[in-house]
Amino acid sequence: MTEQTFRAPREWTRVHPVSPLLGGWAVIGILLAYFIHQRLPDLIAGTGFDDAFALADRFPFVWILVAAILGFALTMLVSIWQWRRTEYRIGDDAVYLRQGIITQQQRQARLDRLQAVDVVQPLLARVFGFAAINVQVAGGTKSGVELRYLRLGDAEALRNEILALAAGVAERDVAAAEDGSPDEAGAAPDGSPRLRDLTSHLAGRAQALNDPEAVLLGTEAPRTAVAASEERPVYTVPIGRLVLSTILSGPAAFMAIVLVLGLTAWLFFDYDLVGTLLAALGGSLFATVGALFGLLGFFWTRINGGFHFTAGVSDDGLRLRHGLTETRRQTVPPGRVQAIRLHQPLFWRAKDWWRISINVAGYGDDQESVSILHPVATRQEALTAVWLILPDLGDPDPAGTLGLAMSGRGGEGGFLTSPDRARRVDPLQWRFRGVRATERALLIRRGRWERELYVVPHERTQSLGLSQGPLLRGLSLANVDVHSTSGPVKPVAAHLDVDDAMALLDAQAARAREGRRRQTPEQWREAVGL
Repeated sequence: MTEQTFRAPREWTRVHPVSPLLGGWAVIGILLAYFIHQRLPDLIAGTGFDDAFALADRFPFVWILVAAILGFALTMLVSIWQWRRTEYRIGDDAVYLRQGIITQQQRQARLDRLQAVDVVQPLLARVFGFAAINVQVAGGTKSGVELRYLRLGDAEALRNEILALAAGVAERDVAAAEDGSPDEAGAAPDGSPRLRDLTSHLAGRAQALNDPEAVLLGTEAPRTAVAASEERPVYTVPIGRLVLSTILSGPAAFMAIVLVLGLTAWLFFDYDLVGTLLAALGGSLFATVGALFGLLGFFWTRINGGFHFTAGVSDDGLRLRHGLTETRRQTVPPGRVQAIRLHQPLFWRAKDWWRISINVAGYGDDQESVSILHPVATRQEALTAVWLILPDLGDPDPAGTLGLAMSGRGGEGGFLTSPDRARRVDPLQWRFRGVRATERALLIRRGRWERELYVVPHERTQSLGLSQGPLLRGLSLANVDVHSTSGPVKPVAAHLDVDDAMALLDAQAARAREGRRRQTPEQWREAVGL
């Protein structure tokens, strides 16, 4: 452990003074994106210059320049005022943030509900060595705290301390639950490695309280920072595989097929390719350019988010690093992943690649980039990724069971399947649907051409539901909904016999109750060899 100048504040403290500059450029980026989306197609078509010339005739260029400068200055003044009204502090049990220009709001991220801590570097912040910290907690998509911006080294040190404090809270709660003694609920076990890391933090805090100048100024004396836990790399995604998988993904592959068919018709049958494409897109160049930008946006999002994707494990939990223009370092503590989804698009089947998504409380539905466990995994890497989340599947042959769940059909391997009458409402997939429970997780598979597998740890089952529409009720079929936190993974065991669905509902509820009593972070660390 080395001495650090950064001190996690116990009193209300502002983020770095450069934050208004880094945040102000985001407004310019929004205006530029608006211009590209709204005006660029018209300029390409030659219809947007008339408005520009008319504006220049009404207002001299100097006034337009003055208006632009004043607008930028006003944006920066608002950003600076917002920075002065934004403060944060770190407590033993929560991270606090208060902000607001006219009326101030205070938010807190409780450490006993911590789900993930992300260190994020947008492009401009990355160039100058700054980063933001996102503290995600259970309770909804906007229940966390975001600190923008700190120096990268300070942000990483703060992340380490938050994780150490959260580990101390968790160990204290586990010790209290095991001992059943309220007198000992305030202390973690003496042998806890994370508790030893906190010794320097507590010593620094005590020194600050004994220093009158530090108390007066609301600062602390220098302290020894909490060291980052040692990380063991597990896998890295090659850039070539990422690019090829993006080309073979649904939207890109569909566009490629359309172009190939169109070119074939144009070359051999004298077909009006351009006219047909314009007619299909509404007959305007605007729609054509919009479709092209949409396709390019899909390519960019996939490659930018999955660039240099690396996963590892440490005492803190699962660590993910990825991103080209915006780099993100995610740390998900043990036991915080609520559900897993393995998805294999049609054109990935030849390579046997899989895209793996996860639900983490606090991330929500609209953050796909932070809910990816592996952007394009081989089968072996997919099994490894599931093992990172669930080291003990509760099955004597976990690889064989997951293999049948990923590409099996029918009742092979003990899977509960849809009855024959389900073909009336699901003629293409009914043979490929299946459900099986191991001692630790519920496995749900579906898909004939595009395969999907859902893995839900029993202790992470939020609630269960039984649903039937008029058609299913008439065929004595039902769906079992396994409710998870908000995210891209939405497990449903569809088109089961009603009696089988009721039995699955009752059995899974019992497994969920039992799983919550025995699952601990220490079990995860031992299973992954930490």
